[in-house]
Amino acid sequence: MKRLMLTPVPLYEQTTLFRIYEHSVIPGLFQTAEYSAAILSYFIDFLDAPNDLDAALQARMERQRIIYSGNRRFIIVLEENALRARVGSPETMAGQLDRLLATISLPRVSLGIVPQAAPRRTFTQVGFWIYDNAMVGVETPTAKLEITQPREIRLYNGMFEHLRQSAVHGAQARALITRAMIGLTEDWTERPNDEPVSG
Repeated sequence: MKRLMLTPVPLYEQTTLFRIYEHSVIPGLFQTAEYSAAILSYFIDFLDAPNDLDAALQARMERQRIIYSGNRRFIIVLEENALRARVGSPETMAGQLDRLLATISLPRVSLGIVPQAAPRRTFTQVGFWIYDNAMVGVETPTAKLEITQPREIRLYNGMFEHLRQSAVHGAQARALITRAMIGLTEDWTERPNDEPVSG
């Protein structure tokens, strides 16, 4: 896992504009250590990989320094589901959502969130990262695809723009994050007005 965390570092250092779309997780560059540890632990187990969690986590956290160096810009679009998909404990999720609120205020970061009920022009089943106009990275559970054909990159650019147009930003994005944080403290199993579901 440490090797996988280190492999993209040269690409990150060369890139000046990151366009990032994720539908179910927070992007690694903006993860807290606790959230990242939960994700990495899952894949170490799922892939039956050697357990180098501490080294992999350190490498992932060190990658985040690029957010604050150079003249890089980050345009991020998340599905609302990424705010609500439970990773780790409620405390881990609360810390991660709080980190997202801080991320919005970074001057070189634009964060948009696509509400679950938002009208949309496109759909995609996978997250993808566009590195300048040089490459698109698409990660699957077992492999990473590197797309370099100019025509395909243009298609991903168009898809990203459609997703961005469906997203909310600023105060509306903050409201969605805050709502997800409030949802972490709600105990749905003890709602007195719920009727039992018949099977």
